[in-house]
Amino acid sequence: MIVYLHGFRSSPNSFKARLLAERLGQAGLDDAWCCPTLPASPLEAVSLVESEVEAHSRRGESGSQAVTLIGSSLGGYYATFLAEKHGWHAVLLNPAVLPQRDLSVYLGEQPLWHGGGSIVVTPRHLDELSALGVRSITRPERYYLIACTGDEVLDYREMLAHYPGVETKLIEGSDHGISDFAEHVDDVLSFCGVTPPRCTT
Repeated sequence: MIVYLHGFRSSPNSFKARLLAERLGQAGLDDAWCCPTLPASPLEAVSLVESEVEAHSRRGESGSQAVTLIGSSLGGYYATFLAEKHGWHAVLLNPAVLPQRDLSVYLGEQPLWHGGGSIVVTPRHLDELSALGVRSITRPERYYLIACTGDEVLDYREMLAHYPGVETKLIEGSDHGISDFAEHVDDVLSFCGVTPPRCTT
C-alpha cells in the first residue's frame, strides 16, 4: 500500500499525486494507491491516515501488508511521525522539519491551492504539530529523501541534518514543488517496491 500525504494547502489534485497515481495505474496497481484529503488539524490528519491504512488492510487489497508513505512538505512531517510510530517506510519530498515554526505566520484563514475553498489555521494546530515532532529517526533504511537546493520555502540543509544516513537524492536547483518530479517519480516508486512500465512516447 502506498499512501500519499500532500502538503499544506495542497490536495490529492497536486501534480505529484496525480503523476504517482498515473504511474501506479500503468503498473496495474490502482488498488495499492491511497491519497486522502488531509484536514487542517495535524492530529486529525494522522488519525485519518491510520484509519485509511486499517480499512485498506481489512479489505485485504493488494499491497496492504506493506505500507510506504510518500509525504510532500508538511506531509513529509506527518510521514516521519507515522513511520516511526508504526515501522512503515517513507519517501520524503522536501519535507517540513519544523512546521510549527514555519506555519506560525499562516494563522487564520488560508486559501487552498486546488479547487478553491480555504482552511483556518489556529494556534492549537501549531501545538498539535509540536506534539507530532520526531527528535531523531531510528532506522534510516526506512526512509528515502528528496531535497532540492532551490527550495524557496524550506531550507534543504535542515532536511539533510534531520535525516542523517538515509538514502538521499539531492537535486541541484528545482523548487519546493519539485516541478521536475516527472524525472524522479520512478525512483520514488522503486523505493516503494514498484517497477513501473516503461514510458512510451
